[in-house]
Amino acid sequence: MIPVKIIHLNTYAGNGGAGRACMRLNKALNKEEIDSEVWVNFSFKTDSQVHNLSSGLNKWLTALKIILERNIEKLFVKSIKIPFSFPIFGVGISSHKALKQADIIHLHWLNHAFMRPKDLVKLARLKKPIVWTFHDSNAFTGGCHVRYNCDHFHQECGNCPVLKTSNTNDWSHKIWMAKEKAYKKLSFNIIAPSNWMAKSVYQSKLLNSHIVNVIPNTLDTSIFKPQNKTEARKNLGLPTRKFIIMSGFMPSRKDLHKGTTYLVEAIAILTEQHRIQPEQMELVVFGNRDSKSIPEFSITTTFLGTIADDHKLALCYSAADAFIAPSLEDNLPNTVMESLACGTPVVAFTTGGIPDMVKHKENGYLAKYRSSADLAEGINWIYQNPHREELSLNAVQTVEKYFSETTIAQQHIKLYQSLLNNQHDQS
Repeated sequence: MIPVKIIHLNTYAGNGGAGRACMRLNKALNKEEIDSEVWVNFSFKTDSQVHNLSSGLNKWLTALKIILERNIEKLFVKSIKIPFSFPIFGVGISSHKALKQADIIHLHWLNHAFMRPKDLVKLARLKKPIVWTFHDSNAFTGGCHVRYNCDHFHQECGNCPVLKTSNTNDWSHKIWMAKEKAYKKLSFNIIAPSNWMAKSVYQSKLLNSHIVNVIPNTLDTSIFKPQNKTEARKNLGLPTRKFIIMSGFMPSRKDLHKGTTYLVEAIAILTEQHRIQPEQMELVVFGNRDSKSIPEFSITTTFLGTIADDHKLALCYSAADAFIAPSLEDNLPNTVMESLACGTPVVAFTTGGIPDMVKHKENGYLAKYRSSADLAEGINWIYQNPHREELSLNAVQTVEKYFSETTIAQQHIKLYQSLLNNQHDQS
C-alpha cells in the first residue's frame, strides 16, 4: 500500500460510544503502521493521542456554544429521552493544516457545535476522499439520533414526534432540507458499523443512493480479555459466591433509549416467577446515573460509578456472570462487544446491530424486543446453564474472529486504498 495519512474528526475525545470507537480505530490503524490521527473540536482533558481544534480562549468559546446548543434542544424538544441535535453553531476547518496534509478525511460524530451541513460542504474544496462512519442515525434524519418506530426519514422529515411544535415545515424538516442541500454538493463514502445501520441508510431518502460499507467497530483484545472471576470480584469488592448481573449506564427509570424499565421488570420476574432467591443474585452497574430518580430493583444493587479506565472496565466484565443490555435501539454498542471479549455472555433485545455480535444461545441470549419476560428468560437461561464455560469461550472467539483490531483495521485500509486508487485513476 502507498503511504497514506488519515485524519479522523470527532466532536469529543473518547467521550461516548462514537468517541471511543474513533479512538480505538485510530489505535488499530497505528498498529498496522498507518499514519492516522484524531482531531476533535473539544477535549475535556489533555490527551497525547488526540489533537484539539479548540485551544486557549477558543476552547471555552467552543464549550459555551456546546452548552447553548444543548439548551436550545431543551426549549424545542419534548421531555422525552430522545437525543435531538440542532445544528446552530459550527466551525469551518477546511483551511486547517492537518486537513490539507491528509490523504483521507474520516468523519465520525460531528454534532454539538462542530460541523453543520454547510460546514461539511466546505470540505469539498479540499478534493480529498471523505469517509463518514455513522455511529447513530443523525446524518440521515431531521435531527434525532435515535428513531425507534418513526419512519419519517424514509421521506422528508417533518411533523416530528419529538418536537413540542411539529408540522410539515417544523425544525426537523428545515434541518433535513439543509442536509439535502449540503449532501448534493459533497461526495462521501459511508461506513455502517452494523448491518442494521446499513439497512437504515438504504431506507432513507437522503442517502439511499449512496454505497454503504459495513465495517464494525473494534477494541483492544489485549485489554478486553477474560480474567479470573474470583480475583476480579475481590478487586472490585463484590461477593464471590453470588450470580452477578452487570449492566452499564443507569439513567432514570423513565429513560426510553437505554430500556431501564425493562431491566427493572425482568429482575422482578426472576425473583417472582422463576423463583430465584434475591440473595442469590446481585446487580452491578457501572456508568453515570440519575441520582434523583434511581430505579428500585428487587435485588441488591451496587453502583460502581463512571469508569474511564479500560483496564478496570475489563475487570468489571470479567467479574460478571452475565451482562444485560436492555437498550431499545443501538448501532453496535461498545459494551456488548467489550463484555463478549471478556468472556461474559450477553442478554439483550433483538434490536439494532446487537445481533451482529450476540448469537442466540451460543454466546448469549437475544430476547424478544421490548419483552421484559423474555429478558428475564435470557438471564435465567444463563443462570441455569451448566455450560457457562462454553458460552464464555464462544463469546471470546466471536470477538477475535470478527472484531479484532487487525481484522477491522485491514477492512478500513482496503477501503482507503480503493478510494485513493479511484482518485488516481480519475486524475
